[in-house]
Amino acid sequence: QVTLVESGGGLVQAGDSLRLSCAVPRRNFGMYGMAWFRQATGSDSEFVAGISRSGGHTRYADSVKGRFTISRATGNNTVALQMNSLKTEDTAVYYCAGRLGAGTEVFEARKYYTDWGRGTQVTVSS
Repeated sequence: QVTLVESGGGLVQAGDSLRLSCAVPRRNFGMYGMAWFRQATGSDSEFVAGISRSGGHTRYADSVKGRFTISRATGNNTVALQMNSLKTEDTAVYYCAGRLGAGTEVFEARKYYTDWGRGTQVTVSS
């Protein structure tokens, strides 16, 4: 199991933007389907966005569609989550997740992901 490394979290105001990054320390990064999950205090973990190993397929939670964009950069083995028009309800710990051997499908359930990061805190104030 590989530990992924998230960065980019912080404290911002509603309406601001933030970019999260996830480093995947694996030479076979191109074989991984990737996703972002988040968990707010007192709430269950929820799927935020996912991207297929080729980058050709993406999926978003309804709550972030049109505001968040997931992307991947094979050259430096990273996955990014660009978050625009942030809302207070986006406050949570954000986790990066990876699934080796994924095809074109993007999975929303946690059980399909084998590699996880430790999370980065995003706090949006009003």
